[in-house]
Amino acid sequence: MDSSGARRADLRAKAKAMAEKPRVLLAACGSVCAVKFGNVCRSFAEWAVVKVVLTKSALRFIDEQTLPQDVTVYRDEKDWRTWKKPGDPVLHIELCNWAEIMVIAPLSANTLSKIGGFMCDNLLTCIVRAPSMNISMGGRNPSREQHCIGIDELGITLIPPSGESVKGKKVRQRYILARNKNVREILDLQAELKKYEASD
Repeated sequence: MDSSGARRADLRAKAKAMAEKPRVLLAACGSVCAVKFGNVCRSFAEWAVVKVVLTKSALRFIDEQTLPQDVTVYRDEKDWRTWKKPGDPVLHIELCNWAEIMVIAPLSANTLSKIGGFMCDNLLTCIVRAPSMNISMGGRNPSREQHCIGIDELGITLIPPSGESVKGKKVRQRYILARNKNVREILDLQAELKKYEASD
């Protein structure tokens, strides 16, 4: 076998091995413990296909040169870079769909409170929260329901998602907040009109 044939065989063997390895999304937050992240990453890379997500504060503690060369690193600024219109890929959703497991090590108290408080203000928290925000993926979500109750108690109207299509594509279901109390009256009136039209 010539050198190009051997190279091809080697690449096929690596591709097959990677296909059989679990896909791990490894993330780090800003914590002094993150100085050991390179070691953690190398340990995972020995038996898994690894992609890395680093928060802005994690970058203060992590030297990216310490990470394995075959690991792809994602930062906050990459999240919406490819999105231009509905239907375009969004990085946090792509990574969420790619990963079989996500490990956050270290997990800072700040990020823990963001996740528990349903905040999505960086790539890492968007990945963690994405499935629970999409009704079609998450079904009933106790955390989301608790937030909806809290919003209702503030007197804010929450308009449920419609799941309509735009240009033949299913639009991701999202809630709309309305602060005007008259909105409830308008919605009640619209519901009455729909009932009336349906009875004709």
